Amino acid sequence: MAQGPTITTIAERAGVSIASVSRVLNGLPTRQETVRKVMAAAEELGYVRNAVARSLKSRRTHQVAFAMADVGNPAYLAMLREIQPVLKAAGYRLVLHSTGAVVADEIDVLHSLGERYVDGMIMVPLRVTEAHLQMLAAARAPVVVIGSVPEGTPVDNVRADSRTGVRLAVDHLHGLGRRRIALVNGPTDTVPGAARGAAYREALAELGLPYDEDLVEIGDFYRAEGARAVAALLNRVGDVDALLCANDLIALGALDVLRAAGRSVPEDVAVVGMDDTDLAAASWPSLTSVSLGSAERGRAAAELLLDRLQEGEHEPRVVTVPPRLVVRASTTPEPPAVRRDPGRRPGDGSGSRPGTGTGTRIDIGIDEETRTTEGGGTS
Repeated sequence: MAQGPTITTIAERAGVSIASVSRVLNGLPTRQETVRKVMAAAEELGYVRNAVARSLKSRRTHQVAFAMADVGNPAYLAMLREIQPVLKAAGYRLVLHSTGAVVADEIDVLHSLGERYVDGMIMVPLRVTEAHLQMLAAARAPVVVIGSVPEGTPVDNVRADSRTGVRLAVDHLHGLGRRRIALVNGPTDTVPGAARGAAYREALAELGLPYDEDLVEIGDFYRAEGARAVAALLNRVGDVDALLCANDLIALGALDVLRAAGRSVPEDVAVVGMDDTDLAAASWPSLTSVSLGSAERGRAAAELLLDRLQEGEHEPRVVTVPPRLVVRASTTPEPPAVRRDPGRRPGDGSGSRPGTGTGTRIDIGIDEETRTTEGGGTS
């Protein structure tokens, strides 16, 4: 009977030592490149690992959890499309949690890390409460948070610069001659809602435009809620000539309402979303949107978690993904997709602003089309 593949044959195929193969198969800390080589060689040779025995020996499950508000939201799907292959290449399976942005459910998921059903977690909380911070500090496994957390939070963190993203959108609308620029936001007790509301006021002030509470409507990060909020805004204020929506789903709801009201887009009202999801390019008219780099954030979070799992203790790291404005037909009749330097205002010579946070700082440039961000959003 032919003998099946062994760690010796895997080592020969991967071009690494037998000890390295043993470390990888037993889930011990190993360089990421070595993990990839060993896993690829094992798959080619048809090596079948005894997962139960391996877990008992190494106390590793080779599973990672991804907890987000809504598994059906295109923003989280964009993250998932990047997280999955990074983890799979390192030999990890992905476990999904759709929490509905319910704080109690997110706390329960963090608490369950003590049961060691996964080796680590990537989490995208919409609200960061004191209970979140306590659980993150006491977590029994590594956690990477996508979204802003307070200074000193002892976790790796990947964040967007939605303040600069809002500024890009307002600058764009102002440059088109729009002066009654309304904001349709999500709940302001969420991280993205608070960040986008504050950034809107700042952007108006920098352009010398007055802040008018009548031009702000609060809804939720869903299409139906966006439509309701836009209808309420238009019923209250009739002379709006631009809508800045806190995410693409709200913006799609805005397009529905404007179409039903006989308001032409962009001639009567220009509309900008945030996230630059797949839905933005597919809508009618196609939607101008601010990309907050959901795909890049997902990939960065997966890589940070793998580094933490394989290298162990080190200072928490912060990754900041800069935004990019993608112009489409909802603001200009026949636009090419354009890119703006996220650190520049029209006419100034300033460079990009660094993100905020503690620990080692990494700023990622975006060189390719991104897809989306949160339908609950992360700032």
